[in-house]
Amino acid sequence: MKKYTVAVVGIGLVGSEILKVLKQRNFPAERIKVLARRKRVEVIDGVEYEVEPTTIEAFDGVDIALFAGTEGAKGASQQFGWEAVKKGVLVIDNGQDYRMDPRVPLVVPEINADALKNHQGFIANPNCSTIQMVMAMAPLHKISRIKRVIVSTYQAVSGTGSGAVRELEQQIKDYVEGKDIKSEVYPHQIFSNLLPHIGSLKDEEYTGYYSEEIKMVKETHKIFGTEDIKVTATCVRVPVFNSHSETVNLEFENEVTVEQAKEALSNFPGVVVVDDPGNAVYPLPIDATGKDEVFVGRIRKDYSIPNALNMWVVSDNIRKGAALNAVQIAEKVIEMGLI
Repeated sequence: MKKYTVAVVGIGLVGSEILKVLKQRNFPAERIKVLARRKRVEVIDGVEYEVEPTTIEAFDGVDIALFAGTEGAKGASQQFGWEAVKKGVLVIDNGQDYRMDPRVPLVVPEINADALKNHQGFIANPNCSTIQMVMAMAPLHKISRIKRVIVSTYQAVSGTGSGAVRELEQQIKDYVEGKDIKSEVYPHQIFSNLLPHIGSLKDEEYTGYYSEEIKMVKETHKIFGTEDIKVTATCVRVPVFNSHSETVNLEFENEVTVEQAKEALSNFPGVVVVDDPGNAVYPLPIDATGKDEVFVGRIRKDYSIPNALNMWVVSDNIRKGAALNAVQIAEKVIEMGLI
C-alpha cells in the first residue's frame, strides 16, 4: 500500500486526537509532521512529536494536511489551506471557514462520500453537533423522507477547547473550596449551569440564532444535498467535560415505526443502538467518551403529530465529531483513488 506524508495542523484537543486516531487506525503514513504556532516537543499517546511552526514552506512534500481547527489553530486554513492546495496537498479542514464554500465538499463518509469526487484539493469536516445528528438521520431518511428536524443539543465544554475544560475543572475546585468562581472562556459560570449560547449572533437570515444553531441548519442541507428538510436547532453548553448529547425530533413523509428505526440504525455503519429505557439503559456522554460510534436511544413515537419519532443521540465530539471523521475522509479519498 502506498504511504503518505501527513501534516497535522494544530495540537489542541482535536489535533492531539487526530494523532491518536492516525496511530490507532494504522493510517498509511510514511511520515507525520505536526505544525502549530511555535516550535516545541509534544508527547501524544506515548509518541514524541517535534512540532514545527506553521509556514507555507512546511507543506513542501506533504500529501495530506489535516487542519485541526480549534484553539490557536482555528482559522489556520484561511491563511495556509489554499496555498497548501497549490503545492499539491490534499487539505481536510475541521474548521468552519470553508464548510459552505461551493468549491468544498462537506463530508461525513458514511453518508455522502460521493461528494468527494468533486473535491478541488480541499475538503471540509462538518460541525461536531451536525455530524452526530446526520449520522442518526441518514438511515431513517432512506426509509421515508425526513420533512422536519427539531434538535436541542447539550454540548460538552471540550467543544470549546482545552481552555474551557480547564475552566470547568477550576470552577469545580473553587466551588468545593468555597472560593469565588471566575469565568473567562464563557460569558457566565459553566459549572452547575447551562448556557443557551454557542457561537455568535451574526446571520441576518436567522435573526436571534447563534452561529452553532445556524451551522446545524445549513450543514445538514449541504450534506443531504437538499434544502427540503426543515431544520431548527437550539444549542446549549452544559457542564460536561466531553461528548455531546442531542434530543432529535424527526417528522417523516410516511410513518416510520420504532422497530423499523431501530433496525435501520443498528445496521448503519458507525451507529450503535442503546435502547432499554425500562432498565435505565440509554446513551450517556460518560460512556461515549473515547468511542468512535454515534449512540442512539430513547427511540419513541411522537404522539403529538403524525409520522414522527423522538431520539436521544450521544457521541464523542472530539472523536467522530472531529478527529475521526477527518481521518475517515482521508481514508475514503485513498480508497476511492482520489489522491
